[in-house]
Amino acid sequence: MLNRIDRYISSLFLGYFFGAIVVFAIIFLAVDALGTISTYQNVAAGALFRFYVYSLPEIVYRMIPVSCLAATLFTISTLSKSNELVALFSVGMSLARITTPILLWIVTVSTISFYVSDQLIPGFTKNKNFIFYNEIKKKPALFSMVKNERIWYRSKDIIFNLKTLNEKTQKAQGMTLYSFNEKWDLVQMITAKDVDLVGSNWNLKDGSVTLFTQESSFPLTSQFKEKSIVMGEDAKDLSSTANTSGVQSLSELQSFIRKNKEAGLDTIRYEVDYHSKYGFALAALVMSLLGIPFAVGKARSGGIMVNLGICLGLVFLYWTFFSSCLTLGNYGYIPPIMAGWVANVTMSTFALFMIWRLKK
Repeated sequence: MLNRIDRYISSLFLGYFFGAIVVFAIIFLAVDALGTISTYQNVAAGALFRFYVYSLPEIVYRMIPVSCLAATLFTISTLSKSNELVALFSVGMSLARITTPILLWIVTVSTISFYVSDQLIPGFTKNKNFIFYNEIKKKPALFSMVKNERIWYRSKDIIFNLKTLNEKTQKAQGMTLYSFNEKWDLVQMITAKDVDLVGSNWNLKDGSVTLFTQESSFPLTSQFKEKSIVMGEDAKDLSSTANTSGVQSLSELQSFIRKNKEAGLDTIRYEVDYHSKYGFALAALVMSLLGIPFAVGKARSGGIMVNLGICLGLVFLYWTFFSSCLTLGNYGYIPPIMAGWVANVTMSTFALFMIWRLKK
C-alpha cells in the first residue's frame, strides 16, 4: 500500500504526465494538420476532423514515452527545487525507493496502453487510412486491407492482392490480379510468384495468365517465366501503403507471419515490426530511466534547462538508435528480435550505470 510520501510523489507525476500528454498531442495535431492542409487542397473540414479523430489514439500512444520522461524530470526537479529530495535522502530513503512510485506508474501506464492499443489502434488505423486515401489524397486504389492473410487493393477495373510487399526493395511476392469488364464480369486472372515494382511497370516472374471468355466453357491458362504489365498511375505509389503491420493486432500479425513463412515468402520486415511493437512498449520506462540521473543531478550542479537539454539529446539518441536497429533488421543484417530489443537493452544498461554512478 502506498504511504503518504508515495501518494504525494504519485500525484506530482500523474499531474505532469497528463499535462504533458495534452500538450504534446495538441502540438503534434496542430503541426500535422497544418502540413496536411498545405499539402492537400480542397479537403472537406468533416473529412479532416474524422481523420484526426481516428488518428488521436495512435498519437496519444506515441506520445506516452516522451510524456513519461517529461513527468519524471519535472517530478524529481520539483522535489529537488523545494529541498524535499534532500529531506527524503536525509531520512534514509534511497533514490530507488523515492522513484519506485514513479516507475510503478510508468510500468502500469505502459502495460495498459500497450494492450489497449493492440486492440483499438488497428481498427482506428484502418478507418484513418480509408479517409486519407479516399477523401484527403483522393486515391482510393492506394487503400489496402489485410484479409485472409493477403493485402488487397483495387485500381479501377482491377482487383489484386499481394502476400508480402517490401517498399524498400520495391518487390512483392504472391500476387493475384483479377481484371473485369464494364459489367464486372471476370475476364482475366494473372498470378505471379515474384513482382518487381518499377513505377507503373510491373515485372512478373513465374506465373500464369488465365482468360475467361464466353466462347469457351473452360478458362484458358498459360504459364510464363517473365512478363511485364503496365498498371494505372494510381498503382505506382503502392509502396506508400506497404505498412500493413499497423492495421493488425499482434495475434493477427503473428498469424500473418506464420502463414506467409510456411508459404516460403519473405517475412523479415513483418517480424521486425512484430518485435518492435514489444520494444516500443518499454520505451517509456527506458526514457524515464535515462532522465532520472540528470534530474537528480540538478540538485548538485547545473539547471533544469541544461539537464532537460541533455535528456532531449539522449531521447534523440535513443530514437536514432532504435530506428537504425529496425532498418538493419529490415535489411537482414541483424535478427528481427535483436532489431526490436537491442536499443532498449543498451540504453537501459547505460541508464542504470549512470544511476549507479550517482550514488558515489
